[in-house]
Amino acid sequence: MAAVAAGGGPGRCRRWVLCLWLCAALLPRAARGLTEGLYCGRRVCYEVLGVSRQASKAEIARAYRQLARKYHPDRYRGEPAAPGGSGDGGPQAAHEKFLLIATAYETLKDEETRKDYDYMLDHPEEYYRHYYHYYSRRLAPKVDVRIVILVTVCAISVFQFFSWWSSYNEAINYLATVPKYRIQATEIARQQGLLNKTKEKGKNRRSKEEIREEEEEIIKDIIKNKIDIKGGYQKPKIYDILLFQILLAPFYLCKYVVWYCWWIYCFTIKGQEYGVEEKLYIIRRYMKMSQSQFDSLEDHQKETFLERQLWIRENYEVYKREQEEELKKKMAMDPRWKRYRRWMKNEGPGRLTFIDD
Repeated sequence: MAAVAAGGGPGRCRRWVLCLWLCAALLPRAARGLTEGLYCGRRVCYEVLGVSRQASKAEIARAYRQLARKYHPDRYRGEPAAPGGSGDGGPQAAHEKFLLIATAYETLKDEETRKDYDYMLDHPEEYYRHYYHYYSRRLAPKVDVRIVILVTVCAISVFQFFSWWSSYNEAINYLATVPKYRIQATEIARQQGLLNKTKEKGKNRRSKEEIREEEEEIIKDIIKNKIDIKGGYQKPKIYDILLFQILLAPFYLCKYVVWYCWWIYCFTIKGQEYGVEEKLYIIRRYMKMSQSQFDSLEDHQKETFLERQLWIRENYEVYKREQEEELKKKMAMDPRWKRYRRWMKNEGPGRLTFIDD
């Protein structure tokens, strides 16, 4: 028994040493002065430039210029070897010296970086803090992120606005070819005497092509002024672009909160009857349509919604089932849909067929 106890002593000692070593490895280590990989490494940046910690920015810049002129790889000619010894290491050593000088200057010329470096010299034990500040400044973007976001939003807004204008002009050009709107616009132009001005005689007489182009522009202008295009092809407005939407977001949020409180107070607490606008709003919510999509509907469709009282949930469910049944009947009568069903029944996408030559 005594032998066993004596033999267990060294084992327990080794286990204790291992535990202490693991604890020491896991605990935050205090930096032993200067750290390799941070700033000037094991060298003090002030000593590299030959200045004191109280040196001004002008003194630091002057010392840097003198040393850079001396150790620049393009100008360095070497120094004479000391008696009984070797030289200074040649161009490679001068190049490393120049890089160290440049690093010291980059560290001390910036006020914030110099402040972090002085803090590291005064508090070498805060090892991880120094690493964080060093790499956070080194890896920080050179351009302010806010400027990047602002420029991106402005670019998207400009593209968005011109894209909407292009869609709007396409809609105007299309409406100018529809006989219904073209005839109406032509009648309005004749009543206002706009088409008579295009047929001038004498010296101001123009070719038929020029007259046709001017008449086309007059008709398009009348369509723009007389027809209210809604939906995805409506006339673009400056406050609809992304930039203004972001700027006006707090206003829209406050407006929505006020409107929601008003809705709760009027229709939930006081129990008032819905108006026409409120009824159409409830119907639009049931149909899951955006405001622009709902505005693009014809007026007689909205009147039908109101006549059938679709703001009542039960009535809307009945209307929805009727629309689904009507859609099924239309698809059943459609020849293309019949051919598709016949193909799915006979062949289908997952079947192999052989075509005779």
